[in-house]
Amino acid sequence: MNSVITAKAADIDVPVLIVGGGGAGLTCSMLLSQLGIETLLVSALPTTSILPKAHVLNQRTMEILDDVGVAEPIFAKSTPAENMSAMGWYAGFAGPDPDLGRLIAKLETWGCGYTNLNWMQASPCRSANLPQIRLEPIMKARADELNPGRVRFHHELTRLEQDGDGVTAWITNRDTGTEYLVRARYVLGCDGGRTIPRLIGIPHEGLGVIAQTATAHISADLSKLARDPDVLIRWIWCPAIGEMAVLVPMGPDHWGPDSEEWVFHVTYRGEGPKDLTDEQIEKNMRLALGIPDLPMTVHKVTRWALEGVLASRFRAERVFLVGDAAHRHPPTGGLGLTSGIQDAHNLCWKLAAVLKGQAGESLLDTYEAERRPVDARNIQRSMENSMAHMEAGAAFGLNPGASAKENWTQFRRILSDKPEDAAFRSGALRAIRRLSMEANELNVEYGYRYQSAAVIPDGSPLPEPTDDIRLYEPSTHPGSPLPHAWLNDESGQRLAMKDLVKPGRFLLIAGEEGQNWCAAAAALVAANDLPIDTVRIGHIDGDLFDPRLAWAQFRGISDKGAVLVRPDRVVCWRHVGASRDPLAALSGALGAVLGRSFREGVTNTPELVPAK
Repeated sequence: MNSVITAKAADIDVPVLIVGGGGAGLTCSMLLSQLGIETLLVSALPTTSILPKAHVLNQRTMEILDDVGVAEPIFAKSTPAENMSAMGWYAGFAGPDPDLGRLIAKLETWGCGYTNLNWMQASPCRSANLPQIRLEPIMKARADELNPGRVRFHHELTRLEQDGDGVTAWITNRDTGTEYLVRARYVLGCDGGRTIPRLIGIPHEGLGVIAQTATAHISADLSKLARDPDVLIRWIWCPAIGEMAVLVPMGPDHWGPDSEEWVFHVTYRGEGPKDLTDEQIEKNMRLALGIPDLPMTVHKVTRWALEGVLASRFRAERVFLVGDAAHRHPPTGGLGLTSGIQDAHNLCWKLAAVLKGQAGESLLDTYEAERRPVDARNIQRSMENSMAHMEAGAAFGLNPGASAKENWTQFRRILSDKPEDAAFRSGALRAIRRLSMEANELNVEYGYRYQSAAVIPDGSPLPEPTDDIRLYEPSTHPGSPLPHAWLNDESGQRLAMKDLVKPGRFLLIAGEEGQNWCAAAAALVAANDLPIDTVRIGHIDGDLFDPRLAWAQFRGISDKGAVLVRPDRVVCWRHVGASRDPLAALSGALGAVLGRSFREGVTNTPELVPAK
């Protein structure tokens, strides 16, 4: 076979080949289909995930999944809000000692069931909780619906070659053993890093493996033992093994203590569980939880590394890394899958704009510039969360080398009211309070700001956060996610700000006296066939109304100013007030974002109202 295959020799010619059918790959497929871009998705795996992992879906991620039409079925199967409003720490789980199963502390998580006002202010979508084993089939069904016959599992990419015009990929249908060639303009590597990074020569960097974890996916009736129906994640102090363990309900039909399925995690120091048999891991689980004879079905035992790594680059010519192929996180904080879905959201509108001739090729360079720093921070937070849990175990006096009696002796100091135990008790409770950041990191989820050629600085200083992790303070500072607000139209119908941004389209939001900005945008559209919508928002005047001044509070412009929002709902430019030449200002900003120039006919503008 020739080393270079021409497009004519390929069996399939497609603008975008997506390699990998997990959360990131399926999101890419849905987004690009929605944008009118033909794709082929291939996954080496025979099915979607068989593991109940990566279950937390944060608000920003649910907004994206809402865009592609899967939020409603996800929420229908997700943990109800009232069953995921807290995390709890417990003194063991079950057993003869009256203190076993005793609640040590409880903290709010992920907006406390969408009752925390900060979280309600951040988004019209609440967080969800649905393990990948049930999430991915929903996503795949929608991807199939949007792109029939072009979502192919058990089709493995074995080789690829790039040239100046595109990429040629060799795909093997593992069901039949036949090989076929695919020719694509671009390839998205969403395969978890199994193949694509190696084929394009991109290494990963990071701290590597810091610990080893064993996970058991079980069916068992724990309803008489698990307490607190509001608790999603139970951190269990296990004196018998000297480690902290985690117990999480997995549904599928009931949640809280009545959940039919559960996952049990325990992280081992040192060599960990790699030499333990499944039977030994089950025995350790029963010992840790104090349920030696409880009937259960063990569906699967897995062993995995607690690691945080980041690809040195997110792009090699026409191949892009997305999701776990670009970064891998510890699960603490739920930032892994959500980061991958947000990678896809950032990249896909840019690919569509380039393929449709709306943007220059340079727009694609902004993907790595924007996402890599955000993903690096998410990895750091995931690692910090994991380390904080290990430190909490130490603060509780847990020692894997000690006997259960010795561990109990240390633990009872937390319950003691003796003066000599006060510092120990205070340190243990402080360690738990510190862990509030794991499921209360709203500023990590929303407070990032992209910096690239696709974001035009306005010269204003970056806002100083009150709390860099926990407290999200919405802003239209260029590079920020568009703040959320509930708006009304003239009939009083309520609209979410996010829904004003249509797939693949920019949105110019002007103040109530911003007619000139809207006229300038209309001129740009007429002369260049650009995908721009416009709206004026005010409390009394405008096209839409801001009844609670939710938008006015964060818009950062006057009634004569304007904000330009990209298709991924990121603010890319703003002008605080009026301009004597709004057309030049807007066309210059949009041209810089899209990496292109506009036709001279753009100067034929509608009549503008003189700026005051």
